[in-house]
Amino acid sequence: METKNTGLRGVEIADTRISNIDGENGRLIYRGYDIMDLVRNSSFEETAYLLLYDDLPNKAQMRRFSSKMADARFIPKQMQKNMGNWRRDADPMDMLQAFVAALAGYYDEEFSNKEASYDRAINLVAKVPTIVASWQRIRNGRPPVDPDPSLGHAANFLKMMSGEEPERETERIFDTCLILHADHSFNASTFTARQVASTRAHMYSASSAAIGALSGELHGGANMEVMKMLLEIGDQDVGEWVRARISAGERVMGMGHAVYRTYDPRARVLKEMSEKLAAKTGDPWYARTRGVEEATMAEMRSQKGRDIYPNVDLYSASIYYMLGIPMDLNTPIFAISRVAGWAAHVIEEKFAEAAPKPALYRPKASYVGKYCGPEGCEYKELDLRG
Repeated sequence: METKNTGLRGVEIADTRISNIDGENGRLIYRGYDIMDLVRNSSFEETAYLLLYDDLPNKAQMRRFSSKMADARFIPKQMQKNMGNWRRDADPMDMLQAFVAALAGYYDEEFSNKEASYDRAINLVAKVPTIVASWQRIRNGRPPVDPDPSLGHAANFLKMMSGEEPERETERIFDTCLILHADHSFNASTFTARQVASTRAHMYSASSAAIGALSGELHGGANMEVMKMLLEIGDQDVGEWVRARISAGERVMGMGHAVYRTYDPRARVLKEMSEKLAAKTGDPWYARTRGVEEATMAEMRSQKGRDIYPNVDLYSASIYYMLGIPMDLNTPIFAISRVAGWAAHVIEEKFAEAAPKPALYRPKASYVGKYCGPEGCEYKELDLRG
């Protein structure tokens, strides 16, 4: 199989029990459960438990897990103080990557057994929202808001960010967004986390590296690019804007996916929520986003002769915007959710029970650089080089 310069697309490199994507039929499975069932019936905390422990919890297990999450949400005051020394205009993803790596300086890094790794995973999943919310307040000259043990994961983040407890409907919408983004098999950031974990590095290192991968505009940064696009379109004719974009050979952000060959199931859910939010707020963002979707699908069929569908980023952008979340926090929010999947993958990579055991990732490259002969290039002293 030809694999060079393909981004490893279609190349199976490891086994996983965590999630599966059916790209042809538009299905996403977490540990055997369809994402649509989880969205209708579950919560992010329960979904995080499922991803970590390979099964849904019973009532007692859920109580213990939620209690551990509540205790772990607090971050060191020294960390918040250190945030105050950063530039206020620093990229939130750079901040998040740095402070997730810094957690290793505050907490035990030892992951010599699987059980200890679960404790570190809970610590990480619980603290990432607090880090993001603390930075949002500190960079705006406001004091951080402590986590509220009486609130769940989604409501806690929204309260820590804004200072106000969210409405129940807002909490549910945000919680659903977290469920949808929690895992997606071997995407770029998850593969990064597993690659780092394959060296036996600890979970904070693997997750920090994953955040770096997520920050790129072709991965987690795409949802912010979608919102920039919607603002750029403004009151222009959406169809004409899309037509010109595609004719120029440029991408329409939020459209198309490396795996799905039909509608991304996550986009279906987000589209419905965006429509409900727009009806409540009177904002134009759902209508404009739907216009982009429809125009892009039509133009791609007309100009390129192929179908294209929305991905998870297209409608998540408008949802976060209508919830009053700053655009540059879109990708950190992606990390707030995906860290549950990263942690599960790190544990699977390091403690897989399958045989043979996972090996250190070490792909091969084809050298296409300078070649001066079988003995290599002749080294000349600096004075002898022309």
